[in-house]
Amino acid sequence: MSDIEKIKKLREATGAGFKDCNLAIKETKGDLEKAIEILRIKGISKASKKMSRDAKEGVVVVSGDHSKTSVIEVNCETDFVAKNEDFISFVKELSELNNKNNSNVEKLKAAIMKNGQTVDDNLVALIAKIGEKITIGKVKTIQNSDGINNHYLHTVVKDNVAKLAVMVSLDTKDESENVKTFSKQLSMHIAASNPLALESSSIDQAIIDKEQELVTEELKNLGKPEDIAKKISLGKMNKFKEENALLTQAWVMEPKKKVQDVLKELSINDLKIKEFYRIKIGE
Repeated sequence: MSDIEKIKKLREATGAGFKDCNLAIKETKGDLEKAIEILRIKGISKASKKMSRDAKEGVVVVSGDHSKTSVIEVNCETDFVAKNEDFISFVKELSELNNKNNSNVEKLKAAIMKNGQTVDDNLVALIAKIGEKITIGKVKTIQNSDGINNHYLHTVVKDNVAKLAVMVSLDTKDESENVKTFSKQLSMHIAASNPLALESSSIDQAIIDKEQELVTEELKNLGKPEDIAKKISLGKMNKFKEENALLTQAWVMEPKKKVQDVLKELSINDLKIKEFYRIKIGE
């Protein structure tokens, strides 16, 4: 086998560039196995140097079906890489493995990909090949054997790969088109309105405290009397909770109605919103 043929095989096996493959073949005097080992070591070294950089771009990928749906965030440094075919191919396969492993990151990193290598090994090789920091970000799996899951993708890069994803889980035995349509519309509503919780009582107390602090400071700066300030503060906080709890938000398709009104109008006794999850690159 000629050196050119060995370089070609080496590039196919490692994804490294022509120059690196050529040097590895010369260094090992044509031994392909040793050349692969050298390039993998170099790849790990290159990858480790890139891990100190910021990775604020990337994509989110959804996989699964109506009973189990998963999303995974994979970050990189630039939007250019987020559209790279090698990157897209990697994240799509990664998404399927994430769904299979129920968003357990430790199991996911050790999972075997189609090329026989672990996710971790493939990640290192991809970093070395592309030249950017790539990290696995947030992951989430929603399981629902007694209802229906649905999802919505916004700013789609390709297929099930996007910049924003929403997963919705409904509890119901009803599998009618009305329910499926509502679940899809609800996903779109959540994408646009970004609720903090299903109900106001479920909003993180730290968020409530921070908002209360801002409202108190605002009213103090306006010089409002204490008794009036308390009433205004209560009104502002109630409005904040109403606007940030999914059930009491104005329905984006018909703002005069609230989400809970639309839910009630469907007249399906066992229909409830069980859970939702929204994730957007950069947030």
